[in-house]
Amino acid sequence: GVIQFAIFFGILLLIARGLPKGRVFALRQPDSWPRALGYVLAGLVAIFAVSGALSPFLDAGEEQGIVPEDWNPDRVGAFLAFGAVATFVAPVVEELTFRGLGFSLLAPYGKWVAILGTGILFGAWHGLIVALPILAGFGVVLGWLRYRTGSVYPPILLHAIFNGIAIASVPFLD
Repeated sequence: GVIQFAIFFGILLLIARGLPKGRVFALRQPDSWPRALGYVLAGLVAIFAVSGALSPFLDAGEEQGIVPEDWNPDRVGAFLAFGAVATFVAPVVEELTFRGLGFSLLAPYGKWVAILGTGILFGAWHGLIVALPILAGFGVVLGWLRYRTGSVYPPILLHAIFNGIAIASVPFLD
């Protein structure tokens, strides 16, 4: 997973070649971290609400493929490594892609084009048909957070918290 994300990040940097990296990736502090953290909390509540509302109709839990069918204690190391990548590496690369460069490229067409466009692309990026509405909704929440704070750091934080909660809950599923 780390190698895959490193390759993708390299491609992302090639796409952004010649552009001011700090600006196009929104690598700046939010104006107010307390307000940004409030937005992160509100975003977390929103995505859990959307997910909870849509889950009875979608049955997307099996599609992601993160829950082993048969738990094998010998594979706990691999699962923990996967969890670390999903919690710490994926949010950084995906947010720099969608809420960083992607948002900056779509913003000239309007804030809602940037928010909705990156949200839908984020959902599609995961390649999960049944979970697409939930993932796109999550992407829209992340895009709104990027817009409200002007920074990619709060979306990275929200994404990492969400993924961390999802990974930590796996042993308790079923």
